[in-house]
Amino acid sequence: MITTYRFRESKKVASPEMDELYLVDCEKQAEHHPSVTSKAKRLIDILGGMVGLGITAAIAIPVAIAMQLDNPGPVFYSQIRCGLHGRQFRIWKFRSMVVGAEKLQHLVKNQAKGHIFKNENDPRITRVGRFMRRTSLDEFPQFWNVLMGDMSLVGTRPPTVNEVKNYDGHHWERLNVKPGITGEWQANGRSTVEDFEEIVRMDIDYQRKWSVIYDISLIFKTVMAVLDKKGAC
Repeated sequence: MITTYRFRESKKVASPEMDELYLVDCEKQAEHHPSVTSKAKRLIDILGGMVGLGITAAIAIPVAIAMQLDNPGPVFYSQIRCGLHGRQFRIWKFRSMVVGAEKLQHLVKNQAKGHIFKNENDPRITRVGRFMRRTSLDEFPQFWNVLMGDMSLVGTRPPTVNEVKNYDGHHWERLNVKPGITGEWQANGRSTVEDFEEIVRMDIDYQRKWSVIYDISLIFKTVMAVLDKKGAC
């Protein structure tokens, strides 16, 4: 199926958190991927979101205490990300970096290739943050995004606005599904995959192989990858 896009760069948003971000809007003229309209997938997301938020509530206090002892500051971190067809939403995580980390990114070398940022020894990550990333505890607040429908339990990694601004045409295909807490990349690669084109290939493969059963298998594979500590996302 041929997919066509129209891109539009809009004005800056007048808010302290988004002053430096240019919004990229994608108007897509094509049918949704079957996973987007699947009632079974949405039901699993709602159930998983509620269970995940229950776990989040249970770990929030110990996480907050550990965080304040290590690096005082906000417990939660939020950022504008791009989801289905480039629609923007606010993602939530437990803070794993020092306060003001985004302003320090230019001082850290990018070890990844393409439109992602990654550094295995990023000095902005706190000691507690490294533990949370190894165990994926920092991701738990995203169950709120899942429950609200901005994300799914399984999908593609939600890119930042600046990453999407630099996308080539074929990169947009990865945004034909909702972003997920886990996905093909997290379940089968995690931090070992550092080439953006490889991530795009894996995301598109997921769309071709998608089924509710396949989603469940990726969830179990992700849990095993986390327990085996095979790199942080």
